[in-house]
Amino acid sequence: MDDIRQTTLLRKPHWLKTKVPAGKEYIQVREIVESHKLHTICTSGHCPNMHECWGRGTATLMILGNICTRSCGFCNVKTGRPLPADWEEPERVARSVKLMNLKHVVITSVDRDDLKDRGAEIWAMTIRAIKRENPGTTMETLIPDFDGREDLLRLVFDAGPEVISHNLETVRRITPWVRSRAKYDTSLKVLEQVVKAGIRAKSGIMLGLGETREEVLQTMDDLRSIGVHVITIGQYLQPTRNHLPVKEFVEPEVFAEYEREGLARGFLHVESGPMVRSSYRAEKHIL
Repeated sequence: MDDIRQTTLLRKPHWLKTKVPAGKEYIQVREIVESHKLHTICTSGHCPNMHECWGRGTATLMILGNICTRSCGFCNVKTGRPLPADWEEPERVARSVKLMNLKHVVITSVDRDDLKDRGAEIWAMTIRAIKRENPGTTMETLIPDFDGREDLLRLVFDAGPEVISHNLETVRRITPWVRSRAKYDTSLKVLEQVVKAGIRAKSGIMLGLGETREEVLQTMDDLRSIGVHVITIGQYLQPTRNHLPVKEFVEPEVFAEYEREGLARGFLHVESGPMVRSSYRAEKHIL
């Protein structure tokens, strides 16, 4: 544990510079997000691709509030006691998707371990409301693990999103240090249930937390063994000094190698690069 939480700060390399957000589409989405007080992981997570995704007519909206009941060492979302669930949120989110004229939307959420159903009912209501109000918009849901409960996962499955994503975040060995409550095997079981439900399954991991090449390849094999067809691989960036430090800035050539390895293993889509995040180019992952 002491090793992974080393305090030495590494300087960002030149390939991690981001562009300044611009463009009419980006500005339109930003104004609607701000005026409707929507929560997005794009802003909460300081995503470096926000300008690109919003400019393409895609966005990642975060439901069930912006306070998480878990305190993962990599995540910039606030931890604490969330506000009560807002049962009007599904309809509000659906209307906002329509106003933003989104071609593709990713819905994610904080963990709500304080709720008996972990927020699964509002998840299902939100998916159905978006589909009703936006029949031409495709959807990915980036879900929490719901503690692996099949009854809660089924509520999300039955609502019918095109893609269901659940991130492993890292390799098995360092999962206990990176994720506060989630377990590697629980996440694999969640993804396996997605596959069995006949829905396209997707997962993502971060590099630079001390994993080895062999562990990354083993993680790919674990995902393929249960039928996952989409993987994202990106560079971990330390949000604040209170979060886990970056152990390594992985070279772009290494990300390119992982992309080749993933495709060779049978993944249909591999997004692998320093700036890649779990929702990057998500609209491509439906087909």
